[in-house]
Amino acid sequence: MTRSFFTAISGLRAHQQWLDVIGNNLANANTTGFKGSRALFSSLLSQTYKSGSPANSIAGGTNPMQVGLGIQLAAVDRDHSQGNLSFTGRPFDLALAGQGFFALSDGDSNVYTRSGTFGLDSGSQLVDVRTGYRVLDGTGQPITLDTAATIDPEDTTEVLFTGNLPAEVTGPLAEVLESGAPFNSGTAANLAGTATGPFTVPDGETWTMRIAMDGKASQEIAVTSVGGTITAQQIADEINLELGAGTATVNGGGQLEITSSKVGKSSTVLVIPGGAGQDLSSIAGLSTNLVAGTQQVAEETTDLNDLVSNDEDYQTGDLIRLSGTNAAGDPVESTFTYGTDGTTLADLASFVDSMYTDASASFNASTGKIQLESDASGEANLSLVILDEEGQIGGTNWANTAFSVSTDGTGPDSVSSSIQVYDTLGVPHLVSFEFERLDDGSWGISAELPDEDGTVFNGQLTGIVFDSEGKLPGQLTLDLQVQFGEQPPTDISLKLGGDDDFAGITQFGGETSLLAADQDGSPPGELSSVTVDGLGNIIGIYSNGQDRTLGDVGVATFSNDRGLLSESDSYFRASSASGQARFGALGNAGEVVAGALESANVDTSLEFVQLIEAQRGYQANARVISIQDRMLEEALNIV
Repeated sequence: MTRSFFTAISGLRAHQQWLDVIGNNLANANTTGFKGSRALFSSLLSQTYKSGSPANSIAGGTNPMQVGLGIQLAAVDRDHSQGNLSFTGRPFDLALAGQGFFALSDGDSNVYTRSGTFGLDSGSQLVDVRTGYRVLDGTGQPITLDTAATIDPEDTTEVLFTGNLPAEVTGPLAEVLESGAPFNSGTAANLAGTATGPFTVPDGETWTMRIAMDGKASQEIAVTSVGGTITAQQIADEINLELGAGTATVNGGGQLEITSSKVGKSSTVLVIPGGAGQDLSSIAGLSTNLVAGTQQVAEETTDLNDLVSNDEDYQTGDLIRLSGTNAAGDPVESTFTYGTDGTTLADLASFVDSMYTDASASFNASTGKIQLESDASGEANLSLVILDEEGQIGGTNWANTAFSVSTDGTGPDSVSSSIQVYDTLGVPHLVSFEFERLDDGSWGISAELPDEDGTVFNGQLTGIVFDSEGKLPGQLTLDLQVQFGEQPPTDISLKLGGDDDFAGITQFGGETSLLAADQDGSPPGELSSVTVDGLGNIIGIYSNGQDRTLGDVGVATFSNDRGLLSESDSYFRASSASGQARFGALGNAGEVVAGALESANVDTSLEFVQLIEAQRGYQANARVISIQDRMLEEALNIV
């Protein structure tokens, strides 16, 4: 009967051990880098009363009959899952996101921890501030930082440019004059009758109509019948007599035909019917709808007399006077003689071109205008006026095509930037760069130093040519030679074009953003701050903006981190179960997070639930002992 006593006692002992594990987890719920544990139980041996038997042809089989003898603590398993990170801002507070442990030495042997509460001691050694144990690097050696070393100055050998040069050209531009309105050619308005004369009209009757030509007031045309007829030629003669403009003829078919004196869309012929029963337009078959001429942009071969703006045809020997100023502002003048110097627009443009020694004239067929362009970019004083000689028959309304500036002459587009560079002593100097668009569309660079700083020997560099996509074709580096004070001359490479690591400058539309972005020189530097990157490298940041790797924090991993032996101060030691520590690439280490500490991974809510379960289990086993005691007492009372 005492067997249940021992079974219950094993239950009390096991649940007490579980309470010990839970209590330790809760006690360390706020311990940096602490890893919680769990208790794993297994049953003890069982007493067998009867073995099982197999089935046979007569009877079925039976199962074994056993009674268990209690419980035992089988294992205390450590949970190495990730704890939350708390950021502290201290550069040597380190945490691990992922697997691994920081390695430390107590002078005799190594220990490992997830609690990265590190700092520098008086000897610039990286230590655990709680115990003074020295932190080890990736080779297993203690870390000592050279905090007193400085960085020597470096002279500038390369300047890197980034950004965009404007694709839209606003300079350099040559000044351009253009005739104001396009030169137009065209045809006259033409109205032809449909009837063929002679027309039968009572003898002595007068028939009438009115004609308006080229928008002028209408004139009455009256023809009297002679011998009972009116001919088409009689009507034509009367039109020519009364209008004094345009031409009336009888065509080969015998019909009356009226043609305006001008050409173009503004030339018109309008016939207004005469009196009822005596209307000339009706017997001649003339339409009373407005008829207009046609118009189109003139060509190089268009004769001056065929221009819409021509008032009266030029005769051979008529003069056209040209005067103005050249690009320099000096007066120029000459006289074009029609029929001698030419008759077409191309002839006139060529004559204008011969007048100017610093500008070029041509006829632009696409716009129908004469252009006069300065031979050089920049501001110019070009002007041109065309007038007809007074007193001659031929003439053109040149006022409609008065010359004016269509493109202002401007200097080159330019973009400026500057950057501080360093000589061999680390002394800073400000170099100014100006990018300037050249006449051929490429770009050049000019560089300047203050006189007191030194000399730029080849301050004008050219050859920056962009492709059709606005990019430089491959790598482009221009060499600038400078001398700072009494130091020997040195070359500075201006890196403009792209390579595998650098896109290079561009020439796209939009705003200008080009600048000298970086250079490789530096003044002397002293250590100003320290940080640790994700690989555990300790990076020193110096006062000159440079950085240098001062050391590295080793991260150790184990084949079986659950096999590590726990010690005080949140330390672990390697054991035969854990395997040997592996550093760096040999293990699957997590990322080092600077300025943070890892919190304990204890889930307090789960621990409290398990605490209740352990308490209930303990109570149940205690009750078994109590009941068994009463049963023994009853057995004794039988006697």
